[in-house]
Amino acid sequence: MNGAEAKIIGQDITVAYGDYVLLKDADFTINKGDIFFIMGASGGGKSSLLRVITGLMPPATGKIIIDGEDFSGGSPDVRYGIMKRTGILYQSGALFSSMTLAENVSLPLQQYTDYSAQQIAELVDLKLSLVGLGGFNDFYPSELSGGMKKRAGLARALALDPEILYFDEPSAGLDPVSSKRLDDLILDINHSLGTTLVIVSHELDSIFAIGNNSIFLDSETKTIIGRGNPKELVKNPPNETVYNFLTRGGEKHGS
Repeated sequence: MNGAEAKIIGQDITVAYGDYVLLKDADFTINKGDIFFIMGASGGGKSSLLRVITGLMPPATGKIIIDGEDFSGGSPDVRYGIMKRTGILYQSGALFSSMTLAENVSLPLQQYTDYSAQQIAELVDLKLSLVGLGGFNDFYPSELSGGMKKRAGLARALALDPEILYFDEPSAGLDPVSSKRLDDLILDINHSLGTTLVIVSHELDSIFAIGNNSIFLDSETKTIIGRGNPKELVKNPPNETVYNFLTRGGEKHGS
């Protein structure tokens, strides 16, 4: 399980809020370069598990190991070093409304690098161009569509060239065209930069279009009841719950 290709490993993870357990005894491996989906019905703990993986909340039990280091139980220096190599795109984009796109994207560069103002401006131009927002530097979030806000948030998440990108429901609130454009952008980032992507979603079109690995969280048993490539899971489902989720409405995907 600790092979060279393992990027993130969850060992015996329990996710809980006080005495209320959302997920127990979870083991999973996210390989380097995966587009990894955390799937399941609402209330199954998907976003809470992502919070544990990203270090925003501790696991009740178990460990998150990233690049061979104990992230969940590591020293502040270890955790800080790992977090600098990651980026997060929140569901809403989480842009600062009083700042322009250039100011939003430059913020992590100003806080975590010693780059000059000119170097930061050049990197901001590059990141905005990468997500299809070249020339929008001086726009404010209120002047953007929902899809553009998501891409601007992605530009900021990419500011420090992260090895791992986390997404919480990236397609939420987007129309099908904007959602497809975001999926294509995620694929481009994965292929061109080799970034490992971890995505919480229940959007089947996205799951089958770009996912190559996944886990399925079950709210009844509070465990992982499916894992692997979504296209293979729908062809050879491990149980009826996973099958029903992946064939919503009786229409098979991924064939």
